[in-house]
Amino acid sequence: MTMEPRYILYFAILVSVVLFFEGIRQMFFDENANDPKTQRLRALSGGDQVETAMAQLRRKVDRPAWTRIPILGQLPGRMAQAGLTISPKRVFVMSGLAMGVTLFLGSPFVGIPVAALAAVFVGFVAPVGYINIVRNRRVDAFSRQLPDALDQMKRGLSVGHPVNTTIRAVASNMPDPVATEFQRMADQVVYGDSLPDAIEDMARRMDIEDTYYLAASIRIQHGTGGNLAAMLATLSTVIRNRFAMRRRIKAVSSEGRISAILLSALPFVMYVGTLLTAPDYYTSVQDDPLFYPMCAAILFFVIGNGLILRRLVNFKY
Repeated sequence: MTMEPRYILYFAILVSVVLFFEGIRQMFFDENANDPKTQRLRALSGGDQVETAMAQLRRKVDRPAWTRIPILGQLPGRMAQAGLTISPKRVFVMSGLAMGVTLFLGSPFVGIPVAALAAVFVGFVAPVGYINIVRNRRVDAFSRQLPDALDQMKRGLSVGHPVNTTIRAVASNMPDPVATEFQRMADQVVYGDSLPDAIEDMARRMDIEDTYYLAASIRIQHGTGGNLAAMLATLSTVIRNRFAMRRRIKAVSSEGRISAILLSALPFVMYVGTLLTAPDYYTSVQDDPLFYPMCAAILFFVIGNGLILRRLVNFKY
């Protein structure tokens, strides 16, 4: 019994589609290859060259010319702070594909302008917003865990353990993200990097003020000596006091922040309400030559009002 040629063609098409999507999955979503633990084990096993291994452990972000672009230039650093192991280039490729697919599929149904706005949201606004949300959560968790990590290091140093041992103890006993960052520091030291440089790499990677204080403390103690345990205890107390001050500031400024949110959302609520109650309210004057300039001016002032209110109710502490 011979198989018909069309069934062979269908089977070949099915295999081609499966292989295509499997290649896409391995290219963009191979979690095992990009897992931090896998990278550290590969680096420490001797399978990579020294410079390549140290680059994987440090995860320093390259600064090519395109990083000067607003928002996009900050994306690699924010992805490193968020703990995302996927390459920024892959994110850009995936975002471009998402924008193209959204524009291609949406333009026949809603028109090119609306489809273009949807494409920008799907391919740019949503990924950047997701990265920022993950980054803020991870950095906030790291900041909250850092005083406990310093206290644990202080207790280890007080009983006579070396600094490297206390760092590994923090990596073993603390949850992520402190465990991941301290383990990466310990791996750098084991692979031949100096302790002050490893901590400075972590400080640049997380880019928060408390880690820079920790890096400065370790470098001072490494160069001049002194009681590092007492220094870490003082730094832990300072960080906790800063958190208490932040909570007080948030409590005092809560009324102003709520007022800013309501005032910023009020024009959009009025616009949607007008469209629902009187759909012809704006379309009846759409042919007037001043209609679009006035819309642009209103949008400009609304966005400016929101940015100014945000600056007024957000305090740097």
